Amino acid sequence: MHPTAISYPALESFIAAEMERWHVPGVAVGILHNGQEYSAGFGVTNVVHPLAVDSDTLFQIGSTTKTITATVAMRLVEAGQLELDAPIRRYLPDLRLSDESVAKRVTLRHCFTHTGGWLGDYFDDTGDGDDALARYVERMADLPQLTPLGEIWSYNNAGFGLAGRVIEAVTGEPYEQAARRLLLNPLGMEMSFFGAADAITHRCAVGHIVMDAEDPAKARPEVARPWALARNANCVGGLISSAKDQLRYARFHLGDGLAESGERLLTPASMALMQSELAEAGSGTKAVGVSWLLGEIGGQKTVAHGGATKGQMSAFLFVPGGNFAVTVLTNADRGRTLHGRVVKWALENIAGLVAPEPTPIVLSADQLAVYAGHYHAALSDLDVTATE
Repeated sequence: MHPTAISYPALESFIAAEMERWHVPGVAVGILHNGQEYSAGFGVTNVVHPLAVDSDTLFQIGSTTKTITATVAMRLVEAGQLELDAPIRRYLPDLRLSDESVAKRVTLRHCFTHTGGWLGDYFDDTGDGDDALARYVERMADLPQLTPLGEIWSYNNAGFGLAGRVIEAVTGEPYEQAARRLLLNPLGMEMSFFGAADAITHRCAVGHIVMDAEDPAKARPEVARPWALARNANCVGGLISSAKDQLRYARFHLGDGLAESGERLLTPASMALMQSELAEAGSGTKAVGVSWLLGEIGGQKTVAHGGATKGQMSAFLFVPGGNFAVTVLTNADRGRTLHGRVVKWALENIAGLVAPEPTPIVLSADQLAVYAGHYHAALSDLDVTATE
């Protein structure tokens, strides 16, 4: 364990206990509270080739990257190169989707609010070349349109692939280069990378799958392979970052659009728009802004986005009105449970925000029966039975 700046001994004890409980080999945590910064690493990067995790250890942050893509796009909006509500065909004239009327009308706002309506869980490796995103978007023509454009929130990874391709089209740069020039470099995020080639010279966590997870006596983490994501996933969930860099990112989004250098990256109005309720959401989220998932705890708005890759999980949440942020990076598939509990602990014990316990809804057998059945999605199947 390697803390910096200030110390939270009770939090450190809590994390150690949770790591043992959920069989998570490594964790990095960062907290901002009233201008003070805390970061620490726990455990090891890899159960086969262990190195100590510290605040600079690199983890795959997964879908928290979507907020990077949206922030880059907002910089281009302010530069007059993009409009959130312009048809994407203004920037990609050859865009094809399975529903031609959707292809004609879809905007970046639809992508950033998960309201595009086509199949969102689309992951297809289109190679490592600079044309990876262009080829990905070409193949989106085969994705079925599941709901009407703009009417229903449904988490949509593919929409952010489309948004990343738009960024490439208007900048004339590969997505990764545009993101670094427009955001990562101005924020001083020097320990944030796209792709293994850049990250490999630093201390990197690897993902783990916890085998026999339901039996504490047999549970064991095993290295998840392959480590790298497809290049076309970089704008969707491909950033590799450290707890310290995630705190730099949090500090920016808690502010009014100024980088720590004093350079203005976004206007206060754009920052506020990103955190505004633009569409109702689900899955425990109240609403969605320009990529941010919005909620409320103790009367305070929360702004968040987590992520998951191959055995690596991340949490990222800040409270604009409480000058508070927390990030948790883990290297096991059961890290999702751990980081949820660590975020809850930090909200309650540091920010003083306690979420009410959910109240169960009591339904009759007949009312429950309508939900029973087999549910199929691109990445999973689920059987639901009704019992009293």
